Amino acid sequence: MDTLLKPAHTDLPASPRLEPGPDHRPDPNHADCRGVASVLSRVGDKWSVFVIMMLSDGPKRFNELKRMINGISQRMLTLTLRGLERDGLVTRTIFPTIPPRVDYELTDLGHGLSRPVEALGKWAKDHLDQIEAARTKFDQRNDG
Repeated sequence: MDTLLKPAHTDLPASPRLEPGPDHRPDPNHADCRGVASVLSRVGDKWSVFVIMMLSDGPKRFNELKRMINGISQRMLTLTLRGLERDGLVTRTIFPTIPPRVDYELTDLGHGLSRPVEALGKWAKDHLDQIEAARTKFDQRNDG
């Protein structure tokens, strides 16, 4: 019996060599790919984008950020802030009050990133109708 699950399009181009080759040296054309990929995965994450946008106009407290970012859980906000802090994009300042007050703020590096992030957000907002129309057209064409 024939099945629709047969492999197709198996003739794929060779992948770029990210691992060291037989001479044990990395391909110089791809030496920075992993580093760049790790940075882009952080700054391209939707929650990171929202946090960066919310902090672009000044420091915020955790609960203030949580209220401003619709749909983010407390755990995800904690993980996102921790990752941004680790990457040097956000600082966390603890004030010795009772109860302690913690503010999150963009570093100079984070402010440098906020400009392209805001441009990307504006582009997405300006083109949302076109993208939704394209998705609908694609889905209608592929549902049949």
